[in-house]
Amino acid sequence: MGLVGGGYGDPAWIDEQLTIAHPVDVGVGLITWALEQHPNTLPGLLRRGTSPIWLSFGDPSPYVEPIHHAGSTVIAQVNGVAEAVAAVAAGADVIVAQGSEAGGHGVDRPSLSALLPDVIEAAAPVPVLAAGGIGTGRQLAELWRAGAAGAALGTVLYASHEALDTPAAKQLLVERTAADTARHRTFDILRGPEWPSAYTGRSLMNETVRRWAHQDEQLRRPDVLAAERATYRRAVEADDLGRRVVWAGTSVDHVDDVQPAATIIHRIMDEASHDR
Repeated sequence: MGLVGGGYGDPAWIDEQLTIAHPVDVGVGLITWALEQHPNTLPGLLRRGTSPIWLSFGDPSPYVEPIHHAGSTVIAQVNGVAEAVAAVAAGADVIVAQGSEAGGHGVDRPSLSALLPDVIEAAAPVPVLAAGGIGTGRQLAELWRAGAAGAALGTVLYASHEALDTPAAKQLLVERTAADTARHRTFDILRGPEWPSAYTGRSLMNETVRRWAHQDEQLRRPDVLAAERATYRRAVEADDLGRRVVWAGTSVDHVDDVQPAATIIHRIMDEASHDR
């Protein structure tokens, strides 16, 4: 199953991506706390018949009923057991347990291995997918044996031909390891919008991260922030990977080459089937 990462909910961009995917049916993932700022995004997707709708980082309960009313499926990503219980009570059809190993936004703890068993127990009989640091078929087989219904992949698909980033950024994923990643708020402060305080972002280490990670208050000083934001904009324009963000989770350890997405999926499924 494929999903378009809908991000902060720009309807025009999401529509463009779904048009590219047509006639293949794909779902859309949305940042839940940002939906209030884009009130037309979800209704537009539901009118289009998009399913499933993946909701992350926030309370999914206000959106479950309209999604179900439109005939779509709700996937709710959670970062803790209490969130999983609340999402199931709200009517989520699938739960995703995201561990701290995940690239991009998430929480500093717990790890997937600590979180997953408790979420599976708390959410039963609702199926649970695992997310965070997954990049091999062996890992997927282990998750199946642990009771997960499947896995959600991010970083390993970032290193695919189809991913929307530059060849240089993808090659960096090949060259780096999990030890080269860190969780912080630096890029959210520089790029905006700032996320709720519970969430940080895991990215590859670079000059920007080394200078500003965990120096949030200093970075937010108006004079500093204005200068650093200008520097960051120039870095994005120049594709300066020493300064601009490349989100990555610990599964970067399993990125050995940049390949078609289908090749990556088939490799993982073949490995998992043999190890099951």
